[in-house]
Amino acid sequence: MRNKQTAILVIFLVVGLLLGSLIGEFFANWLPILNKSQQIVWEPRADFNILKYDFYLQVKLNVASVIGLLIAIWLYRKI
Repeated sequence: MRNKQTAILVIFLVVGLLLGSLIGEFFANWLPILNKSQQIVWEPRADFNILKYDFYLQVKLNVASVIGLLIAIWLYRKI
């Protein structure tokens, strides 16, 4: 039961971030502050002679996506 709740929370958060970002892009002409963004980059690497990996993760957050994230958390708590 706990795993199902966690999965639903993650889905809410991802959808909230995506919808917030899309709304920010749509309204960027009228409210330019919604489109101000910050990038977060994480690049773990390792080379162990027999195993080598390189992983690149980039998250671009803007004001609208953070607002969408907060709305998603609020909606999840209402359920």
